[in-house]
Amino acid sequence: MTPMDPKKIFTESGIEIKSVYDQPTSTPAFPGQFPFTRGIQPDMYRGKLWTMRQYAGFSTAEASNQRYHYLLSQGTTGLSVAFDLPTQIGYDSDHELSDGEVGKAGVAIDSIKDMEILFAGIRLEDITTSMTINSTASILLAFYIALAKKQGADIRKISGTIQNDLLKEYAARGTYIYPPKPSMRIITDIFEYCSKEVPKWNTISISGYHIREAGSTAAQELAFTLSNGKAYVKAAMEKGLDIDVFGKRLSFFFNAHNNVFQEVAKFRAARRMWATMMKELGAKDERAMMLRFHTQTGGSTLTAQQPLNNVVRVTLQALSAVMGGTQSLHTNGYDEALSLPTEEAARIALRTQQIIAFESGAADTVDPLAGSYFVEALTDELEQKAWEYIHKIDAMGGSVSAIESGYIQQEIAAASYEYQRSIEQGTRLIVGVNHLQVEEPPFDKHFTVDDSIRQVQIEKLRQLKNERDPSRVATCIKRVEETASTGNNLMPVIIDAVEQYATLGEIADAMRRVFGEYR
Repeated sequence: MTPMDPKKIFTESGIEIKSVYDQPTSTPAFPGQFPFTRGIQPDMYRGKLWTMRQYAGFSTAEASNQRYHYLLSQGTTGLSVAFDLPTQIGYDSDHELSDGEVGKAGVAIDSIKDMEILFAGIRLEDITTSMTINSTASILLAFYIALAKKQGADIRKISGTIQNDLLKEYAARGTYIYPPKPSMRIITDIFEYCSKEVPKWNTISISGYHIREAGSTAAQELAFTLSNGKAYVKAAMEKGLDIDVFGKRLSFFFNAHNNVFQEVAKFRAARRMWATMMKELGAKDERAMMLRFHTQTGGSTLTAQQPLNNVVRVTLQALSAVMGGTQSLHTNGYDEALSLPTEEAARIALRTQQIIAFESGAADTVDPLAGSYFVEALTDELEQKAWEYIHKIDAMGGSVSAIESGYIQQEIAAASYEYQRSIEQGTRLIVGVNHLQVEEPPFDKHFTVDDSIRQVQIEKLRQLKNERDPSRVATCIKRVEETASTGNNLMPVIIDAVEQYATLGEIADAMRRVFGEYR
């Protein structure tokens, strides 16, 4: 029988779901013990709840700062910054390619001045901040460090995460600037600098989220993410860094979709696989083998039809992340298939996490689905499928080679095609889309960002350039180019440049002139 046979049920990863599970699998080790299948902490949420980190950023730094203060007042425990596309790909707001995109997909950040406004009234020593930034991660981290210094903070105490994961950009998302080799060099420069100067900072968030958003299966998300992680570890070790030091500052970012049991199994398998992988790579400190991860609920699962149904979807996805042992969580707004989330939708999304934390009982015991014949079997089967992919990628020479050959992209595209075909053929039911449709009035609660934002940012840039010392900026930009050419660590000279009010675009262009652009 094929996976399309209606007499059998399969996950999108091709795992057959039996009608009943009546055989126990091997009993996993206790939570907090290698290989951490059941969680990285012995007491998990009984000791400390996950960080409720709502992803937000839009328009100007002033507007996003207001949203951050609102979320903090409503009980969020960590900030997560979304940047607009020009910021993500290294263009200032006044660049011609920025036209039409300033402040749309996130907040526009052109200089340290914008960063000061973004975090006005927020002490960086008192909050953890996650920044979804990749190609320009070194520059945004430099803005953050420079701002922390201006606030009088001890930068050795500031904590947070930069995504800084370029391999998934080539494979699934597309906001890359430089070719793979110089991108890997910048990433490992950040590893090296932070291990010495900002030791509490998570230097990379190895992201399966966007791989899943691009259409991968759960098994592919697991395999391709861990394989990318392996590539970063090898690159850092080749640079001479200690796996037992930088390994403790690696984190992961996974998606959560609607199949609760599959997602729980995926998170459990991920911990076990990463611990095994790090041990094989030479880690001796168990803390360097622990897979710590952030979860975001599935953006691609949200429907524009009957959007209030998304509240239920997000609840199921968030519950799977909690029962799977996530360290931090973002829940999407129910309206995000239609626009940026309104304040009301953001509040409901945060309340979803809080209700799970304080009312559901899911946080009362560690790994509550452990021992379920079904979940243990799914954990084993997802792990087996993921290892099959990883062994193929290893045979190709690792993730960089697999991406350069197009293998990973082709696998994701094929899975995405099969998923869409199953919806169109009606073998996969999506409530409100191809099943149980209703006539609906137009949705009228859109949150929009006006195109006039670009002019606001252009005026800020004009004023900045009039006030700063142009000779100091020119000297700093020249040093960035020279350092990029010589191979010394880029972070100190980038920080010097932002402290002299060099813009994001100027610094990114300095590296473009040396590294070129990836096509």
